[in-house]
Amino acid sequence: MTTSEDPMLAPLAPYLAGRQQSTIEVLIWVFRAGRQIEAWLAEAIAGEGLDTSEYAMLSALWLSGPPHRMAAGEISDRIVQTTGGTTKTTVRLEHHGLVRRVADPDDGRRSLVELTESGLDCAQSTLDRVLDAFEADIGGLDTAERSRIGECLAKLSHELDERLRRR
Repeated sequence: MTTSEDPMLAPLAPYLAGRQQSTIEVLIWVFRAGRQIEAWLAEAIAGEGLDTSEYAMLSALWLSGPPHRMAAGEISDRIVQTTGGTTKTTVRLEHHGLVRRVADPDDGRRSLVELTESGLDCAQSTLDRVLDAFEADIGGLDTAERSRIGECLAKLSHELDERLRRR
């Protein structure tokens, strides 16, 4: 579907005239899909009592592998959250007993955020809930389509990481 045929992008066609059309399409669709996936995810995890930032942090810690701990700055980078936001999310998760701060064994001057046993259980069960919800809600994408989308989004994310690090 071309920009002029797509009801969402058609108003832009006169301004683009082929110029940077693919870039505009990527920007609009990635931005829109990002907002949609955030709303969908909030709904999918609502039963777990987590918000999307909390889920993202638990997932990042779980996916980091044993001992499931990271520095706050690493978490911020991984989940694309400000350091202030990461601190607030950590405090909320600590309050619920899902994470704890521990001394960094390699550098006693800093602390790391670590999943508790409850946090590990919560991260695993919530991921299962998200995967089941994805199958139920977005199951129309076949394995090949999911792989292609994943590869393209990973490439875009790596490009953005590089661009943002150069600043």
